[in-house]
Amino acid sequence: MISLQQLRVVLAVRANGSLTKAANALHYGVPTVTHHLDALESALGARLVERTPRGARLTPIGELLAEEGEQILARVAHAERLVATYRDAGAMTLVVGTFPSIGSRLLPEAIRALRESMHVEVELVEGEPTELVRMLGDGALHAALIYDLEGDPVFDAPDLEPTLLMSEPFHVLVGASSPLAELDELDLGELGRSWIGSRNDDEASQRVLRRASAALGRELHVFTRTDDLNMIHGLVAADLAVALAVPSTSVPGFGVVVRPPVQELGMRRLAFVTRGDAQLPALARLRDILVDAAAELSRQTTAGAADPPRS
Repeated sequence: MISLQQLRVVLAVRANGSLTKAANALHYGVPTVTHHLDALESALGARLVERTPRGARLTPIGELLAEEGEQILARVAHAERLVATYRDAGAMTLVVGTFPSIGSRLLPEAIRALRESMHVEVELVEGEPTELVRMLGDGALHAALIYDLEGDPVFDAPDLEPTLLMSEPFHVLVGASSPLAELDELDLGELGRSWIGSRNDDEASQRVLRRASAALGRELHVFTRTDDLNMIHGLVAADLAVALAVPSTSVPGFGVVVRPPVQELGMRRLAFVTRGDAQLPALARLRDILVDAAAELSRQTTAGAADPPRS
């Protein structure tokens, strides 16, 4: 049977390129490292490490084992953290990833409701969707709020389980004092404005902007690239540029409005994502609370868009 120690030895050899350096990294002696490797190769009936005067490297079979071993050790570390949370804190601590715009509207009240119904604590980690998905995969998060482009997700993975919270159409964010705000819908080809793009090329609105450029047959001029929601709203309010947005991300008090485009830009979906093996009752309860909260936010957003303000 393969032991965790043996897997750690294989990974240390891969990372350090020699038995001596692997032993130092693990705080073992070289004979201990050699013993673990010999025992593992004997049990598997395969050579895992090539030893040379210049060091040591994994064979192709050793590389396969290292890839699997890395995932196994990550899962074990995740399980140990969960157990330590229950043991040391006396209460479950959920670590939840989020991004600022929608997280600020959904999570505060959801966390309050969760803590009123269960003995649980919540720690928030802010990041972009790509970063949050990576942290979910590494076991650093229990769950995350993730947004993506409906019909063309980039975050689908067999070990992640998404619960859809909202789907919203992409609109154009314009200044409330701009002549564009007087129009019922906007033709992207005739706006005559520069655009604000995302710093992340994989971000949903940036992908939509690239598609719109391709459909129009020309590049849409980008004024700047930022993911700071306040900066985006300030630039748009000053009529220096326009941006893609969904209705729920419009920040009150900035003097901006959203207008639907003539072109079909697709839908942005918001999901509460957990690892497929996460069966914690607190996660299920938080998911249910967020489903209800997102439904209410969707109703408010739809009602607000029914009679959009004019300047």
